Order: sequence, then structure tokens, then C-alpha cells
Amino acid sequence: MYKNNNNLATLCLLLGILLLTAACSGGGGGGGSDPDPDPNPEPPCCVVEPPTGTGALPDRAEHDNAFESAHYAGSAECTVCHDHISDEADNDVSIGRDWSASMMANSTRDPYWIAKVASEINKHPHLKDVLNDTCSTCHAPMANDEAKKSGKTFEILGENGLISASNEYFNHTMEGVSCTFCHQMADNGLMGTIDGVSGKFFVEQYENEDDRPAYGQYADPNGAYMVAVSNFNPQYGSHISTSESCAVCHDLRTPSLDEEGQLITDVEEDFFPEQMVYSEWLHSDYATGGTKEKTCQNCHMPKAEGEVLLATEGGGDPRTGFSKHTFLGANTVMQTILKNYREELGISVEPELFDRSIALNREFLRTAADLQIVATSLEGNKLTTSIQITNQTGHKLPSGYPSRRVFVHFVVTNAQSEVVFESGKVNSDGSIVGVATDKDTSQYESHYNVITAADQVQVYEAIMGTSDGDVTHTLL
Repeated sequence: MYKNNNNLATLCLLLGILLLTAACSGGGGGGGSDPDPDPNPEPPCCVVEPPTGTGALPDRAEHDNAFESAHYAGSAECTVCHDHISDEADNDVSIGRDWSASMMANSTRDPYWIAKVASEINKHPHLKDVLNDTCSTCHAPMANDEAKKSGKTFEILGENGLISASNEYFNHTMEGVSCTFCHQMADNGLMGTIDGVSGKFFVEQYENEDDRPAYGQYADPNGAYMVAVSNFNPQYGSHISTSESCAVCHDLRTPSLDEEGQLITDVEEDFFPEQMVYSEWLHSDYATGGTKEKTCQNCHMPKAEGEVLLATEGGGDPRTGFSKHTFLGANTVMQTILKNYREELGISVEPELFDRSIALNREFLRTAADLQIVATSLEGNKLTTSIQITNQTGHKLPSGYPSRRVFVHFVVTNAQSEVVFESGKVNSDGSIVGVATDKDTSQYESHYNVITAADQVQVYEAIMGTSDGDVTHTLL
């Protein structure tokens, strides 16, 4: 018998006979350690490798990451000076190389996201414009914003599928969440409020390119060389190091349909909470002023060791406390797909960079929860084990878009190493034996205080429901 005392969330660590796993997760975790990873990491036993697929993916063109426009520029304009840099321990902390294998960089190459947007548009074609705008605001923010600033309409998905290479915003789109977006995002006093989340970022419109800011974490930037080379002016921005800057996209309420099929547009507080990572943090012990105070960046962008000279050209002073651009998270399943299908998805990132990022993220996952066997007793042939699972992240676990799952894999073996009880066994396709959702997508697995049968599994996941209480997999 398995008894769960605390009903707290769990993640990917191995302790005795207990195995906790994150499968297909993408929102992040706690901790903040950034070890030197194995260059050829072996996946932990709880990770299911993606299937090889049918080869039917459409070919997608690579984009020009050196593009320049009125308001934005591609990452190559930044990495020419900010790559090939190291910390005092001689670790490579290149900004572009770290970022390039992250989900931030590949936010519009992500085939799962593309399929989800296409599915929603297919079910609700009359809402195509709303869906294109809502979904591209955070996944293709430079394209969305550049088009709006130019008074034009932008479609990431249209009648002919994903935006084509001939589209004037193709390069903006395929850069994902890139350097000149995040570092131009200004604090207009609304960050963290209902008027500053759900993609309501603020990027100033400038007539003179040299006035475009590049906000950073240091108060005394030396900007003459950077302005001359890139037409972006480095400026100190305290907001760039706060959780509120992440809240812009990671607190997200999306519109939905009422019982008559009409779009609800009046009260944004009533919109569907697609993900509320920032709000979860804000109400945790990790919030500013809390007993475990940490920002999003403290965990997901851990500090480099010692001093770092941030640019290979243009001078400047060595900096301490530099936040690495690893953007640690949990979505190693998708990163593996991106690596394996680089050609089909139009990705030019070296596979070694994906391997490194995946290894870092798997180590990061192991810091997300603590697991303790509280008590074990044997009376006759009845074994009772109580465990305590403590969430060490600053938000729910799992968090983010409702497609992530954390579960407990519990195995009891006898003296001959034969399995006598198992709950949470993973099949080769990633489904879990006994989990209701994996047999019937209209159902979901109940939450248990006590588990007594092999077909009972402790699962932590968000389940979307309609206003009638039915399980749904469609945001609208």
C-alpha cells in the first residue's frame, strides 16, 4: 500500500524504490544549479525517447538570423560580440549558443505548438484572426509587434499553413523569443498587473534607430561601440532581472467561448487561465519578500562563476553575477524532437548544443522536488509505505500550459528482485499503465491519498474542463 501524506507535487528524482518523472513538460522548475553536463548524456530511466516518426513532416526553410528592421534585429547581430565568452571557471557562457537550443529560441519551430494552433483554427475558423494574434503575441512577438507598429496584419497560420519564407515577417517569426525583443521590452509600470500580462508587453517605437534601448542588468553600460555596430543603445533596466518581466507571457489568460459559441471578450479576469506561472510564484514563499525569495531568473538563468567579459569586441569591464541565457526548463522531449528533426524543421543549431541543453535541463529537473520515505511497516504480508513529496519550485509542479504531467512510479521487489507490486509503469509509447486519461481522453486519473492497486497512479497534471464539466483539450 502506498500512502501519500502531503499531496504535494513531484518531479524526476530517484530515491530507493520511488521514481518521480516529468514527461513532456515545458514550464520549468526550481533549484538553479547549472552543472557541467555530460556531453553525451544517457537519459534517465524515466525519460521516454520520442518515436522516430513517419518522415512526413513538411520541410521548413531556415531563416536569416542577421536580419534588421525598423524595430528589431536578428540574434546574429548580437552574437557576433556576445558569443565565445567564458566565466572564470572557463565554462562557455556564450549568450547566443546557450539561447539557441532553448524553447525560447524555438518557440515558433515547436511542432506541437504549431499543431495545437492549427487544430484550434480548424475547429473555429471564424476566430482565425483572434487565434493568430493571441498565439503569435508570445510565440512570435517580434513579428506580431513589427506588423502592428507598421499598421499591417500578421498571420502565423493561414490557409496555406505556416507562414512562408516569402513573407516579410518570416525572419522575425522564426527567431522566436529573441534578444532584441526581451532586451527592448520596457517597464511601463504595468508589469505583473492584469494590464501587463497575457502578452501585453511594451516596446517603444523610435524614429531614430540609435535610440533603441537594449536593457540589461548592469547600471554602468559602456554603449558607444554597441551603438555604432548594432544601432542598439545599452541601458540599465532593473526590470529585466525581475519575475514581472517573465509574467508578460507566463501569466496568460486566453479568451474562450460561451455556451452559445460566442467569444467572451468583456471581462479579462474571466478568461481561461492557460498558464499562471507568475501568479503561482507571487503567492509562494519564493516571491519577493518571501522566506525562500528567488526570482524566475535566479532558477532559470543561473549565475556564471566569477567574472565574465560579456563581449569579445568593444572593450568593457568584467562583470560579476552574469545571468546565463540557458533558460532552464523541463521540455527535453520537445528539445529531442527539435534536435532529431532539425532539417525538416529548418533549424540550424548544432545537435551538440541541444545535447548540452538537454543534459542541463535533466539535472535541473532533479532539483525540483524532495522526496522522503516517512515510514515503512510490514504486518503479515501487508507492506505500508508513507512518502512525503515537497515541491521545491516557486510555482505549481507541473506548471505552464496544460499538457505536462508529473507522476509517481512505485515499485516493490522481493529478495529475488522480482516485482511484486508496481504503480506508474511507463509504456514504450510514454503512456502510463492504469492512468485513465491514457486509455480514454475524455477521462482523467483521480487523485489518491492511499494507493492499494496497481492500476491506481499518483498523477499531478492540469485537466481542462468545459463549463459543463466535461474534459476538453481545446482552449476555446
